[in-house]
Amino acid sequence: MLLSLIFLIVLVAAVVGFVFRHEIKTNFESNLNLALRDYNVTADRHSEAVDTIQRTLHCCGVQNYSDWERTEYFTQRGIPRSCCKSQDDCSEEDLKDPSKAKLKVFVDGCFFLVTSTMESKMSVVAGISFGIACFQLVGIILACCLSQYITNNQYEMV
Repeated sequence: MLLSLIFLIVLVAAVVGFVFRHEIKTNFESNLNLALRDYNVTADRHSEAVDTIQRTLHCCGVQNYSDWERTEYFTQRGIPRSCCKSQDDCSEEDLKDPSKAKLKVFVDGCFFLVTSTMESKMSVVAGISFGIACFQLVGIILACCLSQYITNNQYEMV
């Protein structure tokens, strides 16, 4: 029974994830926009997450690097250094000037890169989940067979 319950929970989670995938994208985009708006130099966890995404995926902003121009951080310090193609060739003056920054920072936005990376990995996740579900079904069938065997042989014991 417990194995059947776990199987049903995993099945429901997979269906909900598939059905609400567009809502997940929308929420991610709005949260990324909020993280950019609230970005600061005090290195809170949201700012660190934005920096990590930008460094790892070689992207800048939500749709493109110009998203930073609408933030309070840009008026103070320009585009963050995590957007720089090369940390050595990226001065604060260049990051404050959008025309100069275009040559020194990643121009592609992070939203498309994150969602395309997630979608490309979904087949691997789906395959692994399917494999686990098959093992669970085999476990359920074997548990039912064992239960039936024990029930049938219970009265033959002396």
